[in-house]
Amino acid sequence: MELSGKKILLVEDDKTLNFIIRDNLEEAGYDVKAAGDGQEGYEIFDKNPFDLCLLDVMLPKLDGFSLAKKIREKDQSIPILFLTAKAMTEDKIKGFTIGGDDYITKPFSMEELLLRIKVFLKRSHTDELESDEVNSCKVGHFDFLFDNLTLQHGDEKRTLTYKEAELLRYFCEHSNAVLSRSDILKNVWGSDDYYLGRSLDVFISRLRKYLKSDPDIKIINLHGIGFRFNAPVEKR
Repeated sequence: MELSGKKILLVEDDKTLNFIIRDNLEEAGYDVKAAGDGQEGYEIFDKNPFDLCLLDVMLPKLDGFSLAKKIREKDQSIPILFLTAKAMTEDKIKGFTIGGDDYITKPFSMEELLLRIKVFLKRSHTDELESDEVNSCKVGHFDFLFDNLTLQHGDEKRTLTYKEAELLRYFCEHSNAVLSRSDILKNVWGSDDYYLGRSLDVFISRLRKYLKSDPDIKIINLHGIGFRFNAPVEKR
């Protein structure tokens, strides 16, 4: 799929880094709007459509976590990537809890940044799925539409974040099988990084909450191993 022209919101208060990132993204063909603080970033987001948000965590006026929370209130599905110099587990878990999709820890190479962005944009705008990937399915009494990032039962409809939808799709593709934490992380996040491992529990808890109205769906924690997604899944 052609990614050139995709719109990216960049919010970074370091002027030099802001310029370098924007220059590299534009050189790669992306349409970038940049801001130097969280409040300005939200005002730009509120007035323009974007395909991905790239947010520094330590921002003036409105920090990156607060900005991401406000963005999620308006758009549940847009990928949000944090730029951070912080390596504390608690900070990363907080970011995932409010709806962030990934972290890129400073210092990073532009090659790494461009690759991570490309992966997210290709995944979140895929027109052709791999033959074994679930596009839509019946999960218990829920209808799960991956393309629309929606989970629906009757009149109740929930929009998932992209990572929530990816995790649920992976579970549906491997329903009733034992899945190790490492396999889940590598297939959904592309890495079994320690911090992602801690944050996986946040996503598991969130999915359990969304699916709790159907007693036939259970995400079983297998201590020291991983998880098993026990659910009737009808792939379409």
